[in-house]
Amino acid sequence: MKRRPFLQTLCGAGLASAFASAQTASEKARAKKLGWALVGLGSLSTHQIAPALLKTRNAKLTGLVSGSPDKTEKWSKQYSIDAAHIYSYERFDEIIKDPAIDVVYIVLPNSMHKEYVIRAAKAGKHVFCEKPMANDAEECREMIAACKEAGKLLGIGYRCQFVPHHVEAVRLAKEKVFGQVKHIQANFGFQSGDPKQWRLRKALAGGGAMMDVGVYALQSCRMLMGEEPTEVSAIETKTDPVKFAEVDETVNWQMKFPSGRMAQCCTTYLFNGYNDFTAVCERGTFSLGPAYSYSGLKGTCSGGKNYLDMPDVDHFQLEMEAFSQAILDGKEFHPSGEEGLRDMLVVDAIYRSIQSGKLEKVAPV
Repeated sequence: MKRRPFLQTLCGAGLASAFASAQTASEKARAKKLGWALVGLGSLSTHQIAPALLKTRNAKLTGLVSGSPDKTEKWSKQYSIDAAHIYSYERFDEIIKDPAIDVVYIVLPNSMHKEYVIRAAKAGKHVFCEKPMANDAEECREMIAACKEAGKLLGIGYRCQFVPHHVEAVRLAKEKVFGQVKHIQANFGFQSGDPKQWRLRKALAGGGAMMDVGVYALQSCRMLMGEEPTEVSAIETKTDPVKFAEVDETVNWQMKFPSGRMAQCCTTYLFNGYNDFTAVCERGTFSLGPAYSYSGLKGTCSGGKNYLDMPDVDHFQLEMEAFSQAILDGKEFHPSGEEGLRDMLVVDAIYRSIQSGKLEKVAPV
């Protein structure tokens, strides 16, 4: 064979082989299921996260972390988790030696998020953390730094960012289907039950309704406006100062954005019925209500076409699949720790405004 045809054949074969190898690697990555460990086996893990993991195409439950031997025994049987992959909080750092665990999902009271995110990152694991990310913005910065130093992804459990209803609502705003969004009203709250629950203890929750469900309304406004709030004013009211002695019961707040547009929000632990947002635009409105429930979301739009009429999906399945795929593909993930930080910067300003009784600026990222 002459030299040039030979080289062309050789190069062509080499490129074809490389392409085939790349394809195979990509297919293997898509087929692989990452091992997830749940840290905290409370109600959310029991009723939402673990069942969702059974449905994911690229993730599986391979580890448990809990302070309750009774819980881990029950979970071990239900999900076929070997004792070698079950840890107490005291033994948590030993997870570094466990190759069956790729991702650690922090499902603990808010005040424990920072500690376990940092410990998980130091153990060489990717970390997924429930919202709110932490008790304040400074803790968020420490968590972000720890994961970056470890070279691991940090994702925050903002499930609504993966739900088709919310994705479509953001599209309606971004593409100005009804003209520019001029104002947003967003609310989320519920009647809090057991007065002894951890959510009413500031040392564990960091705050009350604002931290728990207020962040959903806050984030809807940020996503739909397409810009970050610069100033907030807020007021807190309490009808039961005994039950809510340590945390906020009801918070009303306003946010001003760089464009001059405003959002009005409310969150509460006092009553049910607040679970919605409405975007008022130049040529109509669109809204979701319920907007933040695990299922049953309903949307309405001005005019004849309801863009937000969509079927239910498993919110937790979608977000865990997205995080797993980002790891497998070696890509960045959104919502990242920076997204959690942006929310907490606004929450910090809201609490400052409650204390000062004045308009407060939102600190920069």
